[in-house]
Amino acid sequence: ADGSNTSSGINAEYGQIPADCKVTIDRRLVTVTGPRGILKKNFKHLQCELIPSKTSITIRVWFANRKAIACVRTICSHIENMFTGVRQGYKYKMKSVYAHFPININIINDNTLVEVHNFLGEKFVRKVNLLPGVTCKPTGNKDEIMLEGNDIENVSRSAALIQQSTTVKNKDIRKFLDGVYVSEKTHIDELPEED
Repeated sequence: ADGSNTSSGINAEYGQIPADCKVTIDRRLVTVTGPRGILKKNFKHLQCELIPSKTSITIRVWFANRKAIACVRTICSHIENMFTGVRQGYKYKMKSVYAHFPININIINDNTLVEVHNFLGEKFVRKVNLLPGVTCKPTGNKDEIMLEGNDIENVSRSAALIQQSTTVKNKDIRKFLDGVYVSEKTHIDELPEED
């Protein structure tokens, strides 16, 4: 993104729209369509103009203060993540860590509900509903699951909900390290190398 400052406004040209993606902008509601599906994001809470062209998106802020200027780069990053999501998708791997009581993870309800059993030997079953567009599968490795989806926010927030469900209460957390933690962040489909 290249930023050019005019007397009354600041422009940031968001680089290239990938060839296999299509972008429509309707009053700061950005819709990105790609090989893996459609993502929508609402930027109506920001005072800015989003102007699409065939190959790029221009973000314009008028009479901007410091906070408004900072938002320009943030919007660029959000749109970049949307392009990556609809082209490659996001995959987060999570590992269960335990000292004594083995943590059992069940994936039910069409891969959208995660149940955590036997955490610290407790009988209580922790249930985590994954956010829309996110699915969970076992990786085939022991004590490892993976979350997949196109929206980086929903995938990472689902991982956080699982991790926070196994928070250790009323114990020394330096000693009790049991839980389900994110071990790797990758993409579902890798893009072919460009020559």
